[in-house]
Amino acid sequence: QVRLSESGGGLVQAGGSLRLSCTTSGSIFSINSMDWYRQAPGETREWVAGLTSDGTTNYVESVKGRFTLSRDGAANAAYLQMNNLKPEDTAVYYCSANYVISVEGAVGRRYWGQGTQVTVTS
Repeated sequence: QVRLSESGGGLVQAGGSLRLSCTTSGSIFSINSMDWYRQAPGETREWVAGLTSDGTTNYVESVKGRFTLSRDGAANAAYLQMNNLKPEDTAVYYCSANYVISVEGAVGRRYWGQGTQVTVTS
């Protein structure tokens, strides 16, 4: 069973930084890509950043230049460094792992973590 777990959220003042981690567990052979999403209260879940299998990173316009997504392929983990945080970044942040192949050969299209709360005060 593949599981994802996010950590690193918290309460920070505007202009501050946080580093989110997404770790995986289970008998994983490979993960094609990993993404970060966020969901603010009363809003739909929003894609924030993604790292493809060829190493390409993409970001939603509102976080470009402030957020950096990185991945530890050997550990099947992903990280989101968030700098110069703004109150509008307040949300629950979720990690997803996409097209996951297990050691046994099973394929899972997408797995989600439980989310980590990020709160930015002005």
